[in-house]
Amino acid sequence: MFPDNSAPDVSSEQPVQYNSLKQGDVVEVEITDVSESGEGVGRVGNQVVFVPDTVTGDRVSVRLTNVKRQYAHAKLLEVVTASAHRVRPSCIVADKCGGCQLQHIDYDYQLTAKENQVIQALKRIGGFAEPPVAPIVGAQGNFAYRNKVTYPLGVSDSGTVKAGYYRKGTHQIVNLNQCPVQDERLNPLLAEIKQDIQDRGWQIYQPESKGAREPGSRRTGVQIIVSQYEDTGSTDRGSSKPKLRNRPMVTQVTDIPDTRPKFRHLLLRIGRRTGEILLTLVVTDLNIPDIEGQAQRWMQRYPNLVGVCLNLNDRPNNTIFGSETRCIAGREFICETFGNLQFQLKGDTFFQIYTEQAEAVLNLIIDRAGFKGTETLIDAYCGIGTFSLPLSKRVKRVVGIEVHSASVIQARSNARLNSINNVEFRTGEVEELLPELDIQADVVLLDPPRTGCDRAVLDALTEMQPAQIIYISCKPATLARDLQILCEQGNYQLTHVQPADFFPQTAHVECVAFLTRGEAPATSDESLAI
Repeated sequence: MFPDNSAPDVSSEQPVQYNSLKQGDVVEVEITDVSESGEGVGRVGNQVVFVPDTVTGDRVSVRLTNVKRQYAHAKLLEVVTASAHRVRPSCIVADKCGGCQLQHIDYDYQLTAKENQVIQALKRIGGFAEPPVAPIVGAQGNFAYRNKVTYPLGVSDSGTVKAGYYRKGTHQIVNLNQCPVQDERLNPLLAEIKQDIQDRGWQIYQPESKGAREPGSRRTGVQIIVSQYEDTGSTDRGSSKPKLRNRPMVTQVTDIPDTRPKFRHLLLRIGRRTGEILLTLVVTDLNIPDIEGQAQRWMQRYPNLVGVCLNLNDRPNNTIFGSETRCIAGREFICETFGNLQFQLKGDTFFQIYTEQAEAVLNLIIDRAGFKGTETLIDAYCGIGTFSLPLSKRVKRVVGIEVHSASVIQARSNARLNSINNVEFRTGEVEELLPELDIQADVVLLDPPRTGCDRAVLDALTEMQPAQIIYISCKPATLARDLQILCEQGNYQLTHVQPADFFPQTAHVECVAFLTRGEAPATSDESLAI
């Protein structure tokens, strides 16, 4: 595996003759691996070539699209010899849509590739010669599992409303009426709500390309006709009359603000256990004609729909959510069961995409951590308490840290909902709050974003020296980097790494690593005493 599509280490091989390949060349490639991003990996001579929509064992004809010194990217032209791991994708737009990268690979080999991805990252980046990686936990169902989907909205060339994921490597929307990886109970809403927006004539947000006019404006041409007298140079009686002429002036073209409300994204969330559905529409203006009436009609049409919300994002950027959300029908959250607890989830709440797999990892943490009920646990990057609250039943005290204030509010609300009194949640950056905590933690749970932990967090853990660190990660490369620092500088031992497939049909993989504090090294004085 080559994490992040980076070039492999070829320092020990013959110098790469990069001038031998150029953009546009058509070559045959034997695919020998799958990268972290889901691309097939092969070689032409000593040069690595990354090819989307291929799998180990394929022999393919490709066109080179981007050639670097040590590697190249290519477009698949033809599968000359198909791998035994190749299957027919379940989705008719799988080769175009950027939502899935691995639908052409049988699921067993998807698991093999993801497990190997974790092993290779720990070896190459973390420096672990024999990383203690357990067999990956595969999903019980590798389709129809996503509990939340967010679709950008657009307009087709024919003027119809479209919704879907972006085409690979672009911001061009691949129109979908259903999706095989989302909970199948959401499929009717995707197609029908999109059609309702079309029928109502509501506007769709269309960002302008770089260098064009500002988003949210429209170009209007105004032609001004001015009547003038022709100057003949004479005004005496008997002279010819001045002639009236229509003299067209220069057409003026200007940009004026288009203040009509526009729809940007359609978001659907479902409780896998409860079946409750929440619809959130991201818009540029909350004042949409008859939106409340339409929301009520949606509530009547879909019995499981418990709420319709509008999120305001009027800024010309690529972020999905704005800061204000208004519930216009029903309630602003769904209820879900997780870890034998009740959770309330809003449209913009972060919650694991695959509920059942997340619960399997929770149970694994409980089994391997060996909690005695006397521990103080710090849950860094705690979110809405997804892991904090179930684990609070196993320890004496939990302190959660989360930068997003809205998530902290939800975490506290979920604690009250479940009558949990041994948890507290603090708002702030983990790298700022953790070093300042006057708490001696027995266990620290880390669940950072894909970028991994800030170095200040790792330094604070080295100073704090909890007996156990549990690290949940969705990016093996940054996990390996942080584990190396903790083991080399923090006197920790990596005892177990458990990969789990939270994202079937995609290249992503989740894993949880367990570290235990080693024996403190002897000081120079202690050595002399011996």
